[in-house]
Amino acid sequence: MDTVALTSAVVEQDLYRRMSFIRHFEKKCIELSRGEDPAAVGSIHLCAGQEAIPVGALSALGPEDRVVATYRGHGWALEIGLSPFEVMAEICHREAGLNGGRAGSALMMAPERRFIGENSIVGAGGPIANGVGLALQMQCRNGVVVVSFGDGAMSQGALHEAMVFATMKKLPVIFVCENNHWSELTPISRVVPFERLARRANGYGMPGATVDGCDPVRVKEAIRVARKRALEGEGPSLIECDTVRLWGHYNRDMEHYRPKDDRKDAQARDPIVLMRRKLIAEHQIFESALDQIDDEIQGVIEEVAARVVTSAHPNPHTARDHIVEAPGMPVAAQWDAGNDIEVTYQRAVNLALRAELEARSEVIVFGEDVGNSGGIFGCSRDLQKQFGEGRVFDTPIAEAAILGAAVGSAMAGMRPVAEIMWMDFLMVAMDQLVNQASNTRYITQGRITLPMVVRVQQGATPGSCAQHSQSLEAFLAHIPGIKVGLPATPEDAYDMLRAAIADPDPCVIIEARGLYQTKGTVTSTRTAVGTARMRRQGSELTIVTWGSMANTALEAAQALSAENIDISVLDLRWLNPLDKKALMASVGQTNGRALVVHEANITGGFGAEIIAQLHEAGFVHIQRLGTLDTRIPASPVLQSAVLPSVEFIKEAVRKMLLPKYVA
Repeated sequence: MDTVALTSAVVEQDLYRRMSFIRHFEKKCIELSRGEDPAAVGSIHLCAGQEAIPVGALSALGPEDRVVATYRGHGWALEIGLSPFEVMAEICHREAGLNGGRAGSALMMAPERRFIGENSIVGAGGPIANGVGLALQMQCRNGVVVVSFGDGAMSQGALHEAMVFATMKKLPVIFVCENNHWSELTPISRVVPFERLARRANGYGMPGATVDGCDPVRVKEAIRVARKRALEGEGPSLIECDTVRLWGHYNRDMEHYRPKDDRKDAQARDPIVLMRRKLIAEHQIFESALDQIDDEIQGVIEEVAARVVTSAHPNPHTARDHIVEAPGMPVAAQWDAGNDIEVTYQRAVNLALRAELEARSEVIVFGEDVGNSGGIFGCSRDLQKQFGEGRVFDTPIAEAAILGAAVGSAMAGMRPVAEIMWMDFLMVAMDQLVNQASNTRYITQGRITLPMVVRVQQGATPGSCAQHSQSLEAFLAHIPGIKVGLPATPEDAYDMLRAAIADPDPCVIIEARGLYQTKGTVTSTRTAVGTARMRRQGSELTIVTWGSMANTALEAAQALSAENIDISVLDLRWLNPLDKKALMASVGQTNGRALVVHEANITGGFGAEIIAQLHEAGFVHIQRLGTLDTRIPASPVLQSAVLPSVEFIKEAVRKMLLPKYVA
């Protein structure tokens, strides 16, 4: 055997060993999920038949490269270097698992070790991979990001947005479609009217290729070419790996829907069987030598499993650890705003962004129209001129891609400030906040934090339609792991945005569109995330409020003072974390009387949460006032009939103070 042939034999024998290891590992996972008292509970998504893809891909990747996998990602996790013990222990939800049992089979992650992680939301990994690629690009790291997904994900809007975004920014991202021809329980042929999914790459302006996903050598070569292109600054590629699914969609899938011929055809393309035949036929490797490899692997897997099943379960007292930064720890940097200045709310936002871009090289600002034009409301005006297109830039109209890029770049060391133009538009990208951003610190047990800020604006203004007027802060405040703030003044617009950028956790700053042109003084006083502000001190009743209603409530309280009614106004500012101490203290000082006022509609609004907490604390003289349960009309006349106003607040206060003030 000549030198070239010998080298090829050694390489391909190693490929066989690695694929066989993944197969044996997952066979053991199935065993552990069976029986009356299984060690692994719940669904496990296995990659039998697709082992050649992670094995081939990792053979072409370098030490700076990262991987984002699907929920069928055990092979990717093992190939990138995570130990079989910690991966299997995670699948069995043990304390020694990769994520301490918090992730399980479908969501394990180790971003600090190049495994950005699996993702159980179909197609959601693409936007996150873009963010990691963006960070690598900005940090001048010689690395790429490979993101894998199934054929079914090619129908997902988030993945479409990711490909548009990656092409626009020429990101070092390789999109890998593991086409096993089954979109969960539905054949892809029923969904897509053509065979090669890679043909779609042309529509994004990137090269696309279809390769034999059952041959690790072919996969390796395709990844090598795409990686070289990405590192040369030419942008992303799409590689479709035509492969097979040997087992069911998950461990308990009986595949009653699957034709026998399809299963038989898949078995004929088993990548391990094919490589075994090739080693025997072309390289004269004895079958007994391959059997010995398999026996050795089986022994290793059995030893790993024995350690896993005897390892400890997580301590239940730690179940709520690492949701956000631990209470009492510093969450906001101190800074000096200089001399007190009077500016508009909009200008205060601009000054805060400018100050943070100057102070922190890792801060980047992006969103629709935020760069060249300076934002639809002017909040980022002239920032691109000062800091360049690399740090302040426009994006496609693609909200999922924008937020995913924030998640991924924050995970990789940046501090992104992403703008979503209207709160209403956030709804099309909630996955990246609710299922992605909120989970990272928790799943990694605090090893990885996500210092990212999302700026949005909300609220009704005259002429704005029902898709541009909603107040939806309660949606976000409901999610553990996300901090939510609503500044009501220029001072708070400056202060709270800078505090959010300094914070290690995902923060959403909800600005009030109707306040952008209001003026106020920005001082050098700084406050931490999660602190309320007493806007007016009174003795008879506390109005608890936030956002735009804080100013309306203050106006009402001042008007009531002319009637000798003394009202406190507590601006919560942050709904999550909530300043419960200030809330309870203020209401306690006004004889337990409180009126909660918010612009959001009443039913399901955050006011209900405030009422519940006050009631649980023993206060009973409490009411709420919000927008009536209706859609928001564009007509200013109709708006005035449903939105809380100064007069509505005054009347509500008078009724609460009966019989003293009402005849």
